[in-house]
Amino acid sequence: MPIERITRIEGTGLPLRGNNIDTDRIIPARFLRSVTFEGLENHLFEDDVAQATERGTPHPIADDKYRTASILVVNGNFGCGSSREHAPQAIRRKGFRAVVGESFSEIFFGNSVAMGMPCLTAAPADIERLQGAIDAEPSLPIVVDLEAQRVRCGGWEMAASLPAAARESFLDGSWDGTALLLDRFEEVERTASRLPYVAGW
Repeated sequence: MPIERITRIEGTGLPLRGNNIDTDRIIPARFLRSVTFEGLENHLFEDDVAQATERGTPHPIADDKYRTASILVVNGNFGCGSSREHAPQAIRRKGFRAVVGESFSEIFFGNSVAMGMPCLTAAPADIERLQGAIDAEPSLPIVVDLEAQRVRCGGWEMAASLPAAARESFLDGSWDGTALLLDRFEEVERTASRLPYVAGW
């Protein structure tokens, strides 16, 4: 399994407004009974989508104009609530490769890093401007540059940061613990041979 270094992500965006959007809204608890994460993307924001449909105002996740979006743009304290990793799994499996927002729950952020989905933090005014730009032109190209810690959108750009350790893990590929182990499997075998409970002596 090759190590994947994530330095930049290009695509279109989806603006998802609202503070304190918790993991139960992202993926309702009744869909967590499976033993794998397969199919979770089909239930992303399911209750919010149903409520929006009843009001006659389509939820952005169900709006066809954002169907190919790969960059989710959110507000404050996104992913709060329970620690379920199903929430970032559902988002990633829906096709989103990065999230840009005002702030993130610490556990949601960590779970996202572990699956290679960067969550970058930006100033509220910049997030509002980015969401508005996407509203006005859903096909607007967006570039998330992890090396420069910038987000470029049309003719303007904004600062968007990551904690140093998370940023480095994306740039050098160490975010993927499984790929790292397989890449250095000889070291794993040498270590295992020195452990009595593995080697059997």
